[in-house]
Amino acid sequence: MREKLQQVMEQLAFFEIPSPCIGVCHTDARGYCNGCLRSRDERFNWLTFSATQKYDVIRLCTQRKRRRQLAIMKARQTQLERERAELNPQLNFEPKPEASLDFGGFELD
Repeated sequence: MREKLQQVMEQLAFFEIPSPCIGVCHTDARGYCNGCLRSRDERFNWLTFSATQKYDVIRLCTQRKRRRQLAIMKARQTQLERERAELNPQLNFEPKPEASLDFGGFELD
């Protein structure tokens, strides 16, 4: 399997691998570009990378994008659940922290 991948990579090495840059060059708090999701080192060293290294960077960017999209979807879902609970408290089936059951006077005969 690894040999097959290496052969494909060698064949693709004949073609120029375009930069994933989309022209949105602002970094987030973790140091990744908001546009292409490359790290600082990946952006600055792009022109010196081999074809294999460039493909690896593109693979990493794809993974970062998927993780970011998943985090956004989870945040949206949580926000929607909060809004629904506020709009109609009867449909909020989450247990309330202050609701505790007292079985102090309960006895079995």
